[in-house]
Amino acid sequence: MSTDLVIRVGGTAGQGLQTIGVALAKTFKKSGFNVFATQFYLSRVRGGHNTFQVRVSDEPIRAMTERVDILIALDEESIEEQVEEMTDGVIIFDSDVIKIDNNTDTNNGLFFHVPMLKIAKDVCGNKIYSNSVASGAALGLMCFEFDYLAKVLTEAFRKKGDEIVDNNVKAARAGYDYARENYSSGCKFSVGEPTDRDGRMLIAGNDAVGLGALAAGLQFLAAYPMTPSTGVMTYVAANADDFNVVVEQAEDEIAALNMVLGASFAGARAMTTTSGGGFSLMAEALGLAGITETPAVIFLSQRPGPATGLPTMTEQGDLQFVLTAAQGEFPRCVLAPGTPDDCFYLTAEAFNIADKYQIPVFVMSDQYLADSLFTCEKFDPSKVTINRYLLSDEELDEKGEYKRYEITPTGISPRAIPGQAGALVAADSDEHNEYGHIDQTIENRILMNEKRMKKLELLREEIKPPHLYGPKDAQITLVGWGSTYGPLMEVVNILINEGHSVNHLHFTHVFPLPVESVSDVLGNSEKIVCVENNATGQFARLLECETGVKISEKILRSDGKPYSPESIIRELREKEVI
Repeated sequence: MSTDLVIRVGGTAGQGLQTIGVALAKTFKKSGFNVFATQFYLSRVRGGHNTFQVRVSDEPIRAMTERVDILIALDEESIEEQVEEMTDGVIIFDSDVIKIDNNTDTNNGLFFHVPMLKIAKDVCGNKIYSNSVASGAALGLMCFEFDYLAKVLTEAFRKKGDEIVDNNVKAARAGYDYARENYSSGCKFSVGEPTDRDGRMLIAGNDAVGLGALAAGLQFLAAYPMTPSTGVMTYVAANADDFNVVVEQAEDEIAALNMVLGASFAGARAMTTTSGGGFSLMAEALGLAGITETPAVIFLSQRPGPATGLPTMTEQGDLQFVLTAAQGEFPRCVLAPGTPDDCFYLTAEAFNIADKYQIPVFVMSDQYLADSLFTCEKFDPSKVTINRYLLSDEELDEKGEYKRYEITPTGISPRAIPGQAGALVAADSDEHNEYGHIDQTIENRILMNEKRMKKLELLREEIKPPHLYGPKDAQITLVGWGSTYGPLMEVVNILINEGHSVNHLHFTHVFPLPVESVSDVLGNSEKIVCVENNATGQFARLLECETGVKISEKILRSDGKPYSPESIIRELREKEVI
């Protein structure tokens, strides 16, 4: 029996949606299911309409469907928004708190009253345990093994003492029993246990980025908190003592990147985290990294702009800005993870690229990927190599005279650390000569500019090609980058099952593009459709400009919400692509 269910928790900020959602996600993961969880929340401490969704399946999942099977409604708005779309699901609500229309038929199995507050007070003496009642009721409708939830709650509240643990478990058990005994048709959803429990992780994109940075030997992180990037900084800070990392909350983003450049100049592996508005303040320091050829990793988690925009929602609207930020021209690299695995391994790779080419490297995510929870295989730190590309003392002795910006065939100059015996390391934000001293002659400018730009062509040759999912000779190719990977994968699976000839070309290495390999793959397609979370098709524009390939259609979304597989398929049908 196949399982694929979606549970949505709806309510206002402050009602504990995340508590319920995370508890359910961890419960399903612990039992061996694949889990994908997302949240929609407004930029408010209290109030507003927020949701937390958990999808559980015995098959790998990377996207959220539009179907909802169980809705835990903590406010009336949740019912008003969802009731028309639920055809064969159940709405769990407390009629003592939420009043529904008197004309509503509550006997059709759709509405299920669970007296959450009353049960919490009766069983535990306090209504604060009502969220655990709700979690238990949802599992009761699924006839799910209760012990998994009990273990999750025990782990979650262990630090608060035995009484809190016992009360949460009792409240959940009471909600579970109530659902089993009172739902009109018994178990609404019969869920069998998966046979494969392989010890996978449940991890958010931001945590995976932080873990990747630590695995890569991060030594210094400076940042100013900005949603949705802050989770990386807090994850690293929480583990800083174990990994001997210095974490500095700077006074602003201007200071943050300048601190990173100072640490990197001194030899430390360094990074900053930010979002679009914060990165706007970093543009001048980015130019400093470019001309001084100082390695830096910049994690940029996108959200809709301009200005404050929609600070808790998602978009892929900063690509063109990142490609051209700061005055003048200098090489940079842009990586865009699409899965937690990408977040881990690409972040680690970013540090090696930054050190080798002595350039700024961007890891571009977005709110959707940053905040979502995924089940995935445990990361393998043994696959992460740390290459610093620094001159050893012996190499310095052999070189004799040291030139920090020595002109070489590749454009990459030998890099020593200030204070290292046998090397005078000088840098200047003005145009400089091979020794790092200011030199504004035209001849020197030409040599230095060509030297820096040479690195971009070498990097282009070494950059990894995009990942092709589906048959190579498909008539329709869906092109995506970053967090669209999961929805597009599911779209391909659905359309192939319907008999369509379609594949998906996904980019994690966004700039510079490996032109030849991209052209080879896209040359086989009759129709090329680029799918992006922005209004102007920023990656499509880059792809056409760099490769000369013509994009047939663009599917674009900039309302702050991520793609679902259903929404992409609707657009493909409307545009008569399929």
